[in-house]
Amino acid sequence: MRKALLALLAAASVLPALAQGAFAQDKTINLKISLWVPPAHPLVPATQAWAADLEKASGGTIKATVFPSEQLGKAFDHYDMARDGIADVTYVNPGYQPGRFPIVAAGQIPFVFGDGKKGTLALDEWYRKYAPTEMKDTKLCFAFIHDPGSLHGKKKIVVPSDLSGVKVRPAQSTIAEMVKLLGGTNVQASAPESRDALERGVADEIAFPWGSIFLFGIDKVVKYHIDVPLYSTVFTYNVNLKTYNAMSDAQKKVFDDHCTPEWASKVSDPWTDFEANGRTKMKALAGHEVYKLTDEQIAQWKTATQVLHANWADQVKAAGGDPAKINADLEAAIKKHGAGI
Repeated sequence: MRKALLALLAAASVLPALAQGAFAQDKTINLKISLWVPPAHPLVPATQAWAADLEKASGGTIKATVFPSEQLGKAFDHYDMARDGIADVTYVNPGYQPGRFPIVAAGQIPFVFGDGKKGTLALDEWYRKYAPTEMKDTKLCFAFIHDPGSLHGKKKIVVPSDLSGVKVRPAQSTIAEMVKLLGGTNVQASAPESRDALERGVADEIAFPWGSIFLFGIDKVVKYHIDVPLYSTVFTYNVNLKTYNAMSDAQKKVFDDHCTPEWASKVSDPWTDFEANGRTKMKALAGHEVYKLTDEQIAQWKTATQVLHANWADQVKAAGGDPAKINADLEAAIKKHGAGI
């Protein structure tokens, strides 16, 4: 027994040395990771932990620095920043650029996801098949959603017709389409710019997840909140192809091992918890009204937004995709992970 234990300990001591040896000839890569959220956002420490694990697993040959708060570029530009090498890894909201990524926009249609964690597993599993076509000038690391968000604003919105004439900052392109469909006016502003838009009266309402309302100070300028999982926004971490292709085979293996559904969860789950806790916090806050919708009112919203799915299918078809097959694949992933509403 003692001999077996000593042999096991000896083997364990050799493993780190073997790992170091595998990367001995590799050049050190210094990744610039660009996030457009502030340092207090849960994605920042989660991404730092991801980067630290990447460095450890690569024997120290893949190092990374995380740049939050739009230090390297505006939120709207993050896909192109990965494509052009301004950053090596970027946090992308595909919905910031309407029509550019029609396939992944399926995850942005209202009432698709009811749970952030299960939804992330479903989205990542589904989109891996389609990202090489739709995002071919970058490498997809992983995809995820935030915990479902809702409408928050200065006016109490109950039924779809209440949005008529209202100025709304949409979360992404599909919600912008919904606003226009229902007679509202869209106000384009990134998350960091949204409070100012509401404060100055440029916008009346905002589609946003719950915890981030507090993070960006938006709770100071809105009062009414619909308590329903109206929508989710899809996000991706994209990698510059030149950076990835310059890695050794051993480094690529480590990097690929950190671009998985499991890592999508590890990076995004703290954010999901943060947003869900924001909903609880808002309910207890004086001066705010958090209200549920009746089944009949929800039915009105679902009926009013059905056309968004048809429009999505048309955009996918125009881009050369098969919307029926793509949607069937998404529904299967949602069912597998129990991620629906």
